[in-house]
Amino acid sequence: MFTKLETLSDRYRELSEAIAQPEVIQDYPRYQACLKERSSLEPLVEKYSHFQRVEQQIHDSRELLSDPVLAAEAEKELDELTQTREKLIEDLKLLLVPPDPLDDRNVIMEIRAGVGGEEAALFAGDLMRMYLRYADRGGLNASILSVSDTDLGGVNECLLLFSGSGAFGSLKFESGVHCVKRVPVTESSGRIHTSTVTVAVFPEVEEIELTVDPSDLRIDVFHASGHGGQGVNTTDSAVRITHLPTGLVVTCQDERSQLENKAKAMRVLRSRLFDRLKEQQVSARAEDRKNQIGSGDRSDRIRTYYFNHDYVVDHRLNLTVNRTANVINGDLAPFIDALRLAEKTEKMNLLNRK
Repeated sequence: MFTKLETLSDRYRELSEAIAQPEVIQDYPRYQACLKERSSLEPLVEKYSHFQRVEQQIHDSRELLSDPVLAAEAEKELDELTQTREKLIEDLKLLLVPPDPLDDRNVIMEIRAGVGGEEAALFAGDLMRMYLRYADRGGLNASILSVSDTDLGGVNECLLLFSGSGAFGSLKFESGVHCVKRVPVTESSGRIHTSTVTVAVFPEVEEIELTVDPSDLRIDVFHASGHGGQGVNTTDSAVRITHLPTGLVVTCQDERSQLENKAKAMRVLRSRLFDRLKEQQVSARAEDRKNQIGSGDRSDRIRTYYFNHDYVVDHRLNLTVNRTANVINGDLAPFIDALRLAEKTEKMNLLNRK
């Protein structure tokens, strides 16, 4: 492990020197690549530097044990430093876990109202806005590819696109069934209802990575309706693409141009097909299937939002976060940070068993 840490520290120093060189600064693609690699190594190098400082302090404290005046204080300090050292070793092991190669991909997110009628649609609208706010907080770019509104302001279904550093690495944990328990605005007697919304998260796939045979597609065009503003229903701009071998259907209607809607629909279709292929590969590895964190399994409830009790529970980790309003306003960091740590820990355990 320490040989690997030294190698990565040397690489970090090389990159730091490179980005200061005029020839690298003038070569923009190379400069950006160096910056990105250096940034990815920085947390590890800083943690390793901390570890080295603690190692030196431990060495110094041990030398003081022979001093009758300072021995007691040195022994106490040595105990504290030893505990710090053990914690740093565990942190370094986690940082050495290889990242998911898909983590920096753009994200296609699909939100659908489930059980609960209009209340489910209202909650789907809440989740759509929650993810848009999360993106704004986290420096991600977000756009709405398509949305089907309801008369009361809810959302039957929508497609969102997120781009930016680590987009899929953050949002991949949101795949699953989200449950809400609250008194709906449509409820006159004050009874608490339980409704569900499904969220599916796909890494965006480039055309060169997954070729789709045009003969496998049925493309329908029609008048856009609902969301879209002025100009809706005046032209056949909405596009529906059906992938005949799998039955997957994608609809996009938010752009004025039929060509733009078709391009967006193809982006979503490729991502869905890639996700299906990835799930088939994962299902063939029984050991890996035991780890459901980050796997995108959408068969189980992953989170419940208790509005009346003002807390949210993530069932994968049994993690409770207070202040439902904060979560709905985009503060998902407590969940995502905990799920990232759980994913890395599981990967580290798998590596240790090999």
